Amino acid sequence: MSNSPASPGTQYRGMTPGIAFAFLVALAVWQLGLMPWNRGLQLSALTLAIVAGMVTGNLVPPAWLSGATPGLRFTQQKILRLGIILYGVRLTVQDLFRLGPRALLLDVIVIVSVLSLGYWLGTRVFGIDPDTALLVSCGAGICGAAAVLATDRVIEAESHKVSVAVATVVVFGTVGMFLYPFLYPLTHFSERAFGIYIGATVHEVAQVVAAARAVSDKAADTAVITKMLRVVLLAPVLVIIGRLRGRDGGAAGRSAFPWFVVWFAAVIAAQSLIHLPPRVKGTLIDLDTILLSSAMFALGVSTRWEQMKKAGPRPLLLASTIFAALVGGGYTLVSVIAP
Repeated sequence: MSNSPASPGTQYRGMTPGIAFAFLVALAVWQLGLMPWNRGLQLSALTLAIVAGMVTGNLVPPAWLSGATPGLRFTQQKILRLGIILYGVRLTVQDLFRLGPRALLLDVIVIVSVLSLGYWLGTRVFGIDPDTALLVSCGAGICGAAAVLATDRVIEAESHKVSVAVATVVVFGTVGMFLYPFLYPLTHFSERAFGIYIGATVHEVAQVVAAARAVSDKAADTAVITKMLRVVLLAPVLVIIGRLRGRDGGAAGRSAFPWFVVWFAAVIAAQSLIHLPPRVKGTLIDLDTILLSSAMFALGVSTRWEQMKKAGPRPLLLASTIFAALVGGGYTLVSVIAP
């Protein structure tokens, strides 16, 4: 039997079932979101997609999904980034300038506060090991599962600790997707301020998009830009963690730099310079919704309750405390810094 590695073509063929599965669901929920029954509920395609994914992941036997797993993982990681890049079609450079430096300041305060509070609570109050406490805090404070995986490259934690941290990010980020639209009328924030609030405090990029889109397009635009600023801060955070742990965080920081943010900015720049015909722009926006919905479905499938049971209650308590601090503390910060 040959032990030679599979060719790239073979690898991509192995991903086809999962990618096709995610896209078919994305097309279905996109059409569901446009139906008359949803006019009052205003459930976005992204919200419907992650619900469908969570139902699938927890009710369908894992053996039935094994053939789709590589493609779903690819969709959750790579297709998501493509969707975020294409999201730049909705924005212009003028939108970035209108956001101002206060959003960046808010992001820095949120990250520093969450990492400090989360690590202290995890190790001193809840008795969690330092690696798990740091992974959960980075996931909640920066950019979700991507931050967890990037941080793991610096601290080299055990694999089950990474899975626990990712599970807490997905669960509480998903809770945020449904909670924030409910909170919007209670905060009395403008659409712009509420978008900053979402972008600075919700875990995953896709979850930010879903939560903000459920409020308004203006809130979504502001939320995505605020979140992108937060994502960019991942690289310097990794360098600092590496130095504190006595390891080379510089190399990890460079390799983990979220380059899709650069392409996102490039699309915004192009959109600012080139006037797209309305029909072309509308088609690109629809395509982007389908891409993001497929990623949300894949993310939902990976949310398994078994992971949370194995981890025990302490990581959940830490993640829930951080989540409460993000919701409450973020509201206070936005009220003061970016009203």
